[in-house]
Amino acid sequence: MKSVIFSLLPIVGLAVAESICTRQTVTKTAYETVYETVKAADVTNKQVADLTSKSATCTSRSTVTTTSYEKVYVTVTPEAAAAAVDVTSTSSLHIYTTVTVRPSEGYSASDSTSAIYSAKSPAASTYASAAPSASAVVDTTSANSKRGEATFYGGNVSGGMCSFTGYTIPSGIYGTALSDSNWGNAANCGACVSVTGPSGTKVTAMIVDQCPGCGTNHLDLFPDAFAKLANPSAGIIDVSWDFVPCGIKTPIVLKNKEGTSKYWFSMQVMNSNVPVAKLEVSTDGGRTWQPTTRKDYNYFENPAGFGTDSVDVKVTSKSGGSIVVKGVSIAANSKKTAGSNFSS
Repeated sequence: MKSVIFSLLPIVGLAVAESICTRQTVTKTAYETVYETVKAADVTNKQVADLTSKSATCTSRSTVTTTSYEKVYVTVTPEAAAAAVDVTSTSSLHIYTTVTVRPSEGYSASDSTSAIYSAKSPAASTYASAAPSASAVVDTTSANSKRGEATFYGGNVSGGMCSFTGYTIPSGIYGTALSDSNWGNAANCGACVSVTGPSGTKVTAMIVDQCPGCGTNHLDLFPDAFAKLANPSAGIIDVSWDFVPCGIKTPIVLKNKEGTSKYWFSMQVMNSNVPVAKLEVSTDGGRTWQPTTRKDYNYFENPAGFGTDSVDVKVTSKSGGSIVVKGVSIAANSKKTAGSNFSS
């Protein structure tokens, strides 16, 4: 405990000292902040099972507990000059303890579990090896999940940055815009993401638009998607998300941009079950394939064209699968439905 009390003794020779014995006390309040780090303590398999509410088999892991608290001491003395006895009291001690439990190595399952809770107690050390409370949050996102924030806007398929004019998102899939930080020259246009909200609720959404300046891993969801994850009044929420197949069974669709001709080639892929990596063109029946360049607005282009009225097209997914569509017209605004879609 830190406290300082200075006493000013009566000054001899002063006339006032003969009649009144005045004693004054100067009070100083001292603040002492103490930080303690408690060594790791083992958490048994049973405690882990209790935390996750499921029977996952895993080896023991450690809890890392950090305790910090502040001691405040206040010295109080009487102000009356004629007080005969000094009275000193000290305020009660307030200790704020935060215990963080995180897994170390040893998982045999792919899930990760973390729990954070806090308590006020004068016995801080008693929390060093305490099991997490029943209200602990269980995090079951995968190791490859991206973490960011989500907002919502009016939604825009036809006018979105992916240029899916006239396209309707399949039933059961929501829509979202993706941050320009993750845009990758439209590489994720048409890809689907599984989004997990704060309460653990999940939705699947297709990327159809860009969210400029929204920050890394940010999703700007369509209103109905956001409402599935949280109350819209929240405005912005923390989410995690993963790329997943859309679950689309109908074939992919090739669509030519306005102005496409044998002298200028511009084509996009719609309705793909998985993200599309590249589009190649053959004018010799598939013996050779010529590349195209994907633009930021999600069209694969060759500014010189291919010199013919129809071409064979090979679409390759990010996972390496390919679909070849023969005899595709290069007429402006025309569409060609393929015979299949990517399975994964």
